[in-house]
Amino acid sequence: MSPSPASESVAWLKLTAASGRHPVFGDPGPLARASLAHPDVALLADLLPQNGDTYTPDLLTPQPGTDAQRRDLLDEQIAQIEAAAQDDLETQVFTYTRTHWSRPLRATTRRIAESGRMQRRLANGLARFWRDALADGWPELRSIIDQDIAHRATAIATHGVGRALGALHADIDWAGDAVTLAKSWDAEIDATGRDLVLAPSVLNWPDLVIQVDTPGQFVLYYPAQRVGAGRDRRPGSIAQVVGSARAALLADLGTARSTAELATRTGHTPATVSYHLGALHRARLVTKVRDGRYVMYQRTEQAARLLEQEARD
Repeated sequence: MSPSPASESVAWLKLTAASGRHPVFGDPGPLARASLAHPDVALLADLLPQNGDTYTPDLLTPQPGTDAQRRDLLDEQIAQIEAAAQDDLETQVFTYTRTHWSRPLRATTRRIAESGRMQRRLANGLARFWRDALADGWPELRSIIDQDIAHRATAIATHGVGRALGALHADIDWAGDAVTLAKSWDAEIDATGRDLVLAPSVLNWPDLVIQVDTPGQFVLYYPAQRVGAGRDRRPGSIAQVVGSARAALLADLGTARSTAELATRTGHTPATVSYHLGALHRARLVTKVRDGRYVMYQRTEQAARLLEQEARD
């Protein structure tokens, strides 16, 4: 069992590109939308299903390692995307999208895939979107996932693998020698000798996803417990829209301040503050003006409205 940062990122990007809302966490927010302006993030988004399509190329969400305690899971998944075989990429991007999508692949996307440069650009797009939109909020998501893994591990130890599998989701049934999933398509998969990785998902919630198209990989993404309990969260809360560190910066930017001043006031390093200010500036939540030797930052009217909405809630 393992978290999959890549899968969480792709789920959040899919919502962002479709102008959708998560049933618990709400609007992906201006930082996620601003990240779409980067060409590699836009390329990644172009490979995600739209308008009811269901297929997502498996190479975008590589099977995570099974050591759930590791902190470099995302780096490993990004490296796997960059190392994807060209034949596997073309099969998934050309053949499977043609079979499962109601829209044709864009000509520019096809040319990038044929050039052999797509793997590197997709890896960079995932890394960029993660930094812009999810890195700051990952500890909260990871806590939900880790709690689910602990719960499932206890269930497996107490009741056995089969019963635990059958309890993952209403659309999963354990028949004693097979796992049955209620899906809109019919297929049988021989899992003999293959490792099945169970990946609790937060941002895919409440969907159930199986991943079998990449050779040697077999992943079942199921909704993590306690996500629904988050319905009492305030989806409009600015900390959930931009992350707690950036929300704190915005709250302190009613007055124009420099990076050095903000670092002193927040306790973050100047480099960390600069990184967050850059993301907020790209999302048009702060302005910056040079004043002599310093660049002064101040929140925009849009950011002020977000803060006002939070105060009213």
